[in-house]
Amino acid sequence: MVPREAPESAQCLCPSFTIPNAKDVLRKRHKRRSRQHQRFMARKALLQEQGLLSVPPEPGSSLLPTSFRAAVPATEAASSGKQCLRAGSGSAPCSRRPAPRRASGPLPSKCVAIDCEMVGTGPQGRVSELARCSIVSYHGDVLYDKYIRPEMPIVDYRTRWSGVTRQHMRKAIPFQVAQKEILKLLKGKVVVGHALHNDFQALKYVHPRSQTRDTTYVPNFLSEPGLHTRARVSLKDLALQLLHKKIQVGPHGHSSVEDAMTAMELYRLVEVQWEQQEARSLWTCPEDREPDSSTDMEQYMEDQYWPEDLAHGSRGGAREAQDRRN
Repeated sequence: MVPREAPESAQCLCPSFTIPNAKDVLRKRHKRRSRQHQRFMARKALLQEQGLLSVPPEPGSSLLPTSFRAAVPATEAASSGKQCLRAGSGSAPCSRRPAPRRASGPLPSKCVAIDCEMVGTGPQGRVSELARCSIVSYHGDVLYDKYIRPEMPIVDYRTRWSGVTRQHMRKAIPFQVAQKEILKLLKGKVVVGHALHNDFQALKYVHPRSQTRDTTYVPNFLSEPGLHTRARVSLKDLALQLLHKKIQVGPHGHSSVEDAMTAMELYRLVEVQWEQQEARSLWTCPEDREPDSSTDMEQYMEDQYWPEDLAHGSRGGAREAQDRRN
């Protein structure tokens, strides 16, 4: 006896589970990032309508000052025109070079934002040492977020502000290990952050000033009078007034990831104006560019930074060695 085939509706009663593939994951991530970008652009447009943020120049406009644009010799344009005519005399017409991309700032892959949380060590916990560090990309993706064990015993966790507790130190890594990992991410990058001198001091590191974007200077690029009343505006106030965003709320302290993302959003609001100013300063005072911290460390090996007795001793030893050779 041949069994009958079951109807199609009854052939599979179990629910079908589909495993998301890599394309679906990338599509969802792209949608989430595009929504974040739409919200960011809406806030930027609102600031421009209110007159708090100047409209960026046209893509064809030059970032050089007018004095430098006027100083460009006209012979270059004439010579390029002659070359074009010579090339056009043949069969193939003269093709113009594509206009270069407007230098509105560093590439997104070369720009990161950092925020550090510190705890108290030393006498009465007055010494600030690194306990957590977070680094995010230009688009807000978390590149680094780890808890770090200070070199000295912790006296005050400062949980109300740092958000760091004793439990976090169980999975913390040593400071020397974290320092190597962090500096590797910062090398050659434009670093964004709020009051960056505190973060760099905790990292025991000096970043080139030309590659530093401290968001405490964001009000300098805006025409909001209320933001100029104080010398230093907190990140919390800037986020509320410019991004309409509340941060650093709740009893659990600050989140270094949230603070780093907020700093990057503030930088992107005034990125065009900021980079134009950097480009002008590069053309007017190119010698003001500071070297990397590695060269700063080398200069302290010169004799002028050593105690006189050691410096004289080293010079005397060098003279004795030279006398022996002679």
